[in-house]
Amino acid sequence: MDRISKTVLHLIIINTIVLILTVLNEKGLFLPQVNIVGTFALHHFETPFFHWWQYISYMFMHADFTHLLFNMYALWAFGTPLENIWGRNKFLFFYFSCGVGAALLHTGVNYYYVHQAVNALAEAGVPANEVLEIIAEGKYNPNWGNIINHSTFQSMYDVLRSTTVGASGAIYGILVAFGMFFPDAKLMLFFIPYPIAARYFIPLLVALDLIMGFVGGITIFGGNIAHFAHVGGALIGFLIMLYWKKHNFDKNRWDRRL
Repeated sequence: MDRISKTVLHLIIINTIVLILTVLNEKGLFLPQVNIVGTFALHHFETPFFHWWQYISYMFMHADFTHLLFNMYALWAFGTPLENIWGRNKFLFFYFSCGVGAALLHTGVNYYYVHQAVNALAEAGVPANEVLEIIAEGKYNPNWGNIINHSTFQSMYDVLRSTTVGASGAIYGILVAFGMFFPDAKLMLFFIPYPIAARYFIPLLVALDLIMGFVGGITIFGGNIAHFAHVGGALIGFLIMLYWKKHNFDKNRWDRRL
């Protein structure tokens, strides 16, 4: 395995520092007057907690040290060979494009779930802005249960009251690119101790995320996973790789253009 590359190392350091500061902030030991999670984690765009920069800042935040460890290990293992091939500028463009793309697909899916409930309530005479405002305050009207079923309401409530954090979407794009460069590399899931070629392993991983995104609940990846963000990062990574391959964007050409 390659020695860690400079940009990947810097990303790992930044992500680690951000998590440490977030933990200290939650304990009131660092900028207690600022809610770091509330400010920098990704909120649904129809809530008053959303800010445009969250589409980037959410990538540097993690739920806990286990979440950080898995993501940073993947960034080191799969990002280092890509940075060595591409160089810093192209690698960073790819990384952030996949991360933002992941957040946008995640937002689109969440928009569907929110408005599935909001539109049903609107048909019953409950204004959409009233629903959004009430839930933003952490409240709800029990009469809504007579209009929409519990699962539809819960999906809407979860989207509007939850946040999204983590570099996983960007890293899924990195995984796809790695698989296209090194299709015969052998990879393993922790609970399946058998090496599988990247050309099969990575599409299988993305397919599992896609399925779990529709099924929901606790999965092999754990609970509270933004599966469609993973799929979004993988999709953007795949599309960028196809475009670069078609237009023959090699490292030197890219560096001159930047």
